[in-house]
Amino acid sequence: MKITIEEPKIGENDEIIIKCHHLNPEIMHLLSKLKSQNTLIAYIDNEIHRLLPSSIYYIESVNNKTFLYASDATYESKHKLYELEEILQSHDFLRVSKSFIINIDKIKSFVPVFSGRLEAVLTNGERVVISRQYVNALKERLGV
Repeated sequence: MKITIEEPKIGENDEIIIKCHHLNPEIMHLLSKLKSQNTLIAYIDNEIHRLLPSSIYYIESVNNKTFLYASDATYESKHKLYELEEILQSHDFLRVSKSFIINIDKIKSFVPVFSGRLEAVLTNGERVVISRQYVNALKERLGV
């Protein structure tokens, strides 16, 4: 099996292309590993759940615990906020305050609030305050 790694051009996203004549067990195992990297492990009580990043609205850190807020439930993660920020860097997530990471795809609108901060209104109706030190990064990410 030949493996080629190329650096993407500026502005291109990371991409994985697999060329094969047929899907043998080795390639199927590789695909399984790659796909599992796109899910997060989270907990509700003693139940273990696999979440797709796209199902998460935002992530919050409170009292040294990290919570993932999805449409169906609130989950707890064993990861620290900075670890999840790193894991989700290839997805549309952005740190918006010391204790929040938000899914940019779930933002419906913005409302200016005092001291140069913004409030993001999410598609589920919840509101997340964006600290003024993160406002420029968000505007740049959105091209505003």
